[in-house]
Amino acid sequence: MNDRTRILGAVGVTVLLFLGVQLGALALIEPFYESERQAVENPEDPTNSVVYFGIILAATALMLAAFKFDQQWLIRALIVGVSVMLSWFVFSEFVPPTVTVGSVNALAALAAAGVGAALLLYPEWYVIDLTGMLMGAGAAALFGISFGLLPALLLLTVLAVYDAISVYGTEHMLDLAEGVMDLKIPVVLVIPTTLSYSYLESGAGEPETLESLDDEAASDGGDNRSLEADGEMDPELKPDPSVSEEGDEDADQDDGGKLERDALFIGLGDAVIPTILVVSAAFFLEVGTLGLPWIALNLPALGALLGTIAGLLVLMYMVLKGRAHAGLPLLNGGAIGGYLLGALASGLSIATALGF
Repeated sequence: MNDRTRILGAVGVTVLLFLGVQLGALALIEPFYESERQAVENPEDPTNSVVYFGIILAATALMLAAFKFDQQWLIRALIVGVSVMLSWFVFSEFVPPTVTVGSVNALAALAAAGVGAALLLYPEWYVIDLTGMLMGAGAAALFGISFGLLPALLLLTVLAVYDAISVYGTEHMLDLAEGVMDLKIPVVLVIPTTLSYSYLESGAGEPETLESLDDEAASDGGDNRSLEADGEMDPELKPDPSVSEEGDEDADQDDGGKLERDALFIGLGDAVIPTILVVSAAFFLEVGTLGLPWIALNLPALGALLGTIAGLLVLMYMVLKGRAHAGLPLLNGGAIGGYLLGALASGLSIATALGF
């Protein structure tokens, strides 16, 4: 299998992981609503987006400080704890309460604890990905039913702008991306391009821009190139020196070595943030409803879902050209554009679709 085929296969798997998060979140809408898991009292209040954005800024600053003062264990403990909590929310809805301790579903609790144990003891790529999809679906469903249409649109817009600034301007997400990759925690989705790839044995390496890597490659023959696409908390696309040196030499010469990678990485936030709009549209709009089993879906939500996937494909195409890009401008832009098209197809006015 040549390098190009492996990369195309990895892109396909990335699309499937995004769909897993989106469809999982849609399946959780009704269970979460019935369990009263809305995070705010008034989902239509636009200030909810401001508060959430402030929390993101504070969390980013806290994580950067933890890395600066060599307290990475705090971040790992926090992320694993959040993973267990979100897993518990999801398992509580789908694991039958055949065994209870008081009012607690013991089997669901054990399953959530198992997720935390797996992350601590054996965070291989498939453990990270399965946990990421579970967390992503849970988080997107929670925020989707908690943000009305206008707050959700405001949130996606603000985060897209912030993502662009943090990648192309301040570049502070580069430092964050470097640190979290070493921690082996589910803030990224890991997509291997080789069957022999092991996330446990790989190293994140030093943070470099793709341009600086190209300069180094000119002197070492163009080997050892990889690509990472980190999301909402880690939106930067950066190289990873731990890649295979095997592959099609002719393809390396044609593509500058850009396709010779053992894995692709994309931030979990890149899947979660646009899915918030997918869930919000499915939950707060009662037009263009599609009668599908197990999931709540209508035309505006379907448009947002397909728009996200379209944005993802454009993003992957751009980064595989060897240039770092922020993910949320394309992903959120695709979700918003697709949502508006779906809303118009459902007969809604633009004002109504925007939540006014």
